[in-house]
Amino acid sequence: MALEAVTRIDALFEIERGINGLAAETRLEARQSLSRPLVEALHDWLLAERARLSRHAPAAKAIAYMLDKDQWPAFSRFLKDGRICLTNNAAERALRRVALGRKAWLFAGSERGGERAAFMYSLIVTAKLNDIDPQAWLADVLARIAGTPMSRLTELLQWNWAPASNQQKSA
Repeated sequence: MALEAVTRIDALFEIERGINGLAAETRLEARQSLSRPLVEALHDWLLAERARLSRHAPAAKAIAYMLDKDQWPAFSRFLKDGRICLTNNAAERALRRVALGRKAWLFAGSERGGERAAFMYSLIVTAKLNDIDPQAWLADVLARIAGTPMSRLTELLQWNWAPASNQQKSA
């Protein structure tokens, strides 16, 4: 049973490998035509397998968890949005640094120091997620923030930011 489940899920990953890197709209179309039938077949197969097993069998508990009203929609959400990945590997890789840094951050000095470190870390990671050099962004924002009116502070957020040198050229 486990081999069959892995085989069915691997077929979904094979489709994902084929559409990786394509535009979200193209991925969504491929998922609707190729992945949706496999996901529906997997759901039906899981229901049939769960019905054959004792409620207390470990495999039945795992299947029940997968078919849970919260878990199944979360698993199949990638079928509705081409931007969503089938796995959370990218998020796990991003969090790996946090897990590795825990030991070093243990001695942030105080709870307040730890909160500040977490705040700075979130700013840096958000810059990276927006394909911005965190050091260049932070240096530019720190130089400009005092002279920026409160109503225009959102321009300095990572997803809106343009270096001051770019703004001077366009002015």
